[in-house]
Amino acid sequence: MTVTAADLRERVRDLLAAHPPATTDRAAFLNARFDAGLAWVHYPEGLGGLGADPALQAVVDAGLAAADAPDNDPRRIGIGLGMAAPTILAYGTEEQKRRFLRPLWTGEEVWCQLFSEPGAGSDLAALGTRAVRDADGTWVVDGQKVWTSSAHLARWAILIARTDPDAPKHRGITYFLCDMTDPGVEVRPLRQITGEAEFNEVFLTGVRIPDSHRLGEVGDGWAVARTTLMNERVAIGGARIPREGGMIGRAAHTWRTRPELRTHDLHRRLLDLWVDAEVARLTGERLRQQLAAGGPGPEGSAMKLAFARLNQRISGLEVELLADEGLLYDDWTMRRPELVNFTGRDAGYRYLRSKGNSIEGGTSEVLLNIVAERVLGLPAEPRDDKDVPWKDLAR
Repeated sequence: MTVTAADLRERVRDLLAAHPPATTDRAAFLNARFDAGLAWVHYPEGLGGLGADPALQAVVDAGLAAADAPDNDPRRIGIGLGMAAPTILAYGTEEQKRRFLRPLWTGEEVWCQLFSEPGAGSDLAALGTRAVRDADGTWVVDGQKVWTSSAHLARWAILIARTDPDAPKHRGITYFLCDMTDPGVEVRPLRQITGEAEFNEVFLTGVRIPDSHRLGEVGDGWAVARTTLMNERVAIGGARIPREGGMIGRAAHTWRTRPELRTHDLHRRLLDLWVDAEVARLTGERLRQQLAAGGPGPEGSAMKLAFARLNQRISGLEVELLADEGLLYDDWTMRRPELVNFTGRDAGYRYLRSKGNSIEGGTSEVLLNIVAERVLGLPAEPRDDKDVPWKDLAR
């Protein structure tokens, strides 16, 4: 049966009548919303959705917002929603979907992503974290991950590890769901140029993962990881922001409130960036529609690349606009924020934080290769490691 907007409005009314937001516990309301199929309407029935057109999610969101109903704080659980959930939906068993999707969506369980490694650089497929199957079928994982957002808050992680060092680097990887509370998982803060430690290093020493927490086939982890990565780039580069939101909003505010700082050259450059920011915002909206219609394509890499470059240009202009004042920094106190705040604090913070945009979620160099090969159809870069076993690669 085709689900219509009218059907969803009726379901929202029924949910609000049975669970009035003013008198219902937040967690209870979110669980009831999930059970009503109003969490993500395009997901299957029984998994928080109704198999509806994803564009109809806006009908649900508007109805619940008008009633001041609690939401699931998507920013706080962005890795779970934007990366773990679509991968589990695409590759998970029915048991995995039913175990993980509900607490992921309600925010009862926070997720992180154990992909990047210090020894692999920008070549994620060169990862060296090993997973070896024990006699009882359990996987034993040893290695180190880095640049891990939310690891200090997470209950679960999506993890890729090498299970066949004799295979070429892209073919000997397997994808797992790792319990961050298990023995052998150690999380250490990684202090950044901003003074904060929103990222972490994660050390894995003899961590035991049951085979039931494997996602996809053994040795097929790279294909599974690509689903995660494409969703990640849309999640980072295509975040929904209002017109003149984000970095450009802060720079424009400074321009409007500090007329003594204005010059003709800065005015021209600010206008150029304002137009670029609006183009990026509308392109992000189109990418989200594409994502909802059937999955992200390689165009998400171009969006994330544009997001990084634009943030750095805008934050640089704002520091330049403020002249000596732009060189001041408010506070180097070590913090471990729960959320990344790209536009928070002062102009110096925004300038320094934007440097990380070129690294997180795929380096700009890697994304350029993806755009060249998979969007523009240009010849791939010459590679001498394509059919070489991982264990024989120079490191």
